[in-house]
Amino acid sequence: MRQLSALDAQFLNFETATDVANIGGLAVLETGLSREKILLRLTERMPEVPQLRQRLVHVPFGLDHPYWADDGEVDLDYHVRELALPPPGDDEQLGEQVGRLHERRLDRDRPLWEMYLIHGLARGRCGLYTKMHHAAVDGVTGAEVLAALMDSTHEVVAREPHAPPELWRMLARSALHLAANPAHLLRFAGEALPVLDQLPVVSRLPGAGRLARLVRRDTLPELPDLAAPHTPLNGPISSHRRYAFTELPLEEIKQVKNAFGVTVNDVVMTLAASALRRWLVAHAALPEVALVAGVPFSVRGRAGTNEGNQVTTMITHLPTHVADPRRRLELVSEAMRQIKERFALTSAYWLRELSESLPAVLNGLADRAAFELVGRMAPPINVIVSNIPGPQFPLRIAGVKLLAHYPVSVITNVSGALNITAFSYDGRLDVGIIACRKLVPDVWAFSGYLREALDELKPTS
Repeated sequence: MRQLSALDAQFLNFETATDVANIGGLAVLETGLSREKILLRLTERMPEVPQLRQRLVHVPFGLDHPYWADDGEVDLDYHVRELALPPPGDDEQLGEQVGRLHERRLDRDRPLWEMYLIHGLARGRCGLYTKMHHAAVDGVTGAEVLAALMDSTHEVVAREPHAPPELWRMLARSALHLAANPAHLLRFAGEALPVLDQLPVVSRLPGAGRLARLVRRDTLPELPDLAAPHTPLNGPISSHRRYAFTELPLEEIKQVKNAFGVTVNDVVMTLAASALRRWLVAHAALPEVALVAGVPFSVRGRAGTNEGNQVTTMITHLPTHVADPRRRLELVSEAMRQIKERFALTSAYWLRELSESLPAVLNGLADRAAFELVGRMAPPINVIVSNIPGPQFPLRIAGVKLLAHYPVSVITNVSGALNITAFSYDGRLDVGIIACRKLVPDVWAFSGYLREALDELKPTS
């Protein structure tokens, strides 16, 4: 039996009517994909993808975190749905539909995913929007679930099924976990003290930076002040979403990378900073200091288990206050170098240890209370920006070519009203932008802003 980690459970705990923990993707394909083909592929691959067949089993009275158990018969008729856009079926109509689907919470009495085949796209294409709960997948495992649906010649390898755990076993493990909470708290203190000045929220506490420097004896590179300025992106978000997407040529991004001696990720972060600058200028709301971005990092493979969410978040400056785009790229590259150095030298598991240090019965209340307090009082970041590497060759689903795959991620009151996530695929960078409908009604502006940002960085021949 596999139990959710405290970090997995956090994604369940913080959900409200406005903070929804769905992550997913919008695949755009050539014509020819049918619901029947999808059902057949899912039936074939379900044995090797536990996230598609498992549901939550709760411990009585919330004494411990829930478990995953195989659903006896997954109702694919419920999980796989079909709809069509009215003519002309353009990108903005598709984005509007995905935004509406993404804002809806998943049914926790079933496996935590839904899939929508969307017909009626312009030029004879079709869309396949998939959403899963963040408690079940992170960015890496979400991509693995998508990959399992792709055409391949590999033999399906069934994962071990998880039967519903017996009550006495759940209660016994609850007692063991309760006894282990103080040990997790001590480990968190040991791992977090040297890096207090880089932890969201905690870094803003008086004396945090001084204590961190004292404990680590200045063995880590210094970070600048990371106070998030006030912007229209930070405020109570609504329960409604807008979604936009675009694609950029990966070859042009690599030209910029080579010309300036930086990384592809540096360029992606700079494009996001430049697009945000344009949007803030258009809204007469450009702060005189840099924005603060949350940057998710995968910790998969560094240590411990690879099950569940294996992600941490680092914070860095986005120099939106700098007018020169080339200087902006230099500053982004330096900031990313700093946080990568720290990421390599420090424990990546402080967030997991902190999550495990509270009894599960208190964790839900603490998570919701902390999210509400931080979201209202002092959001630690302005925006989330993420870049996920993907395959550089064409893929197919049930014989139909995948043209693009745009990420659809999460926004919350704590992380800000905008999330920009990029996924590289077959020579392109596919970018998905999810936003609060109330705070960022013009989300499609970012599609043009990103293109302009790349154009201004391209080396002149």
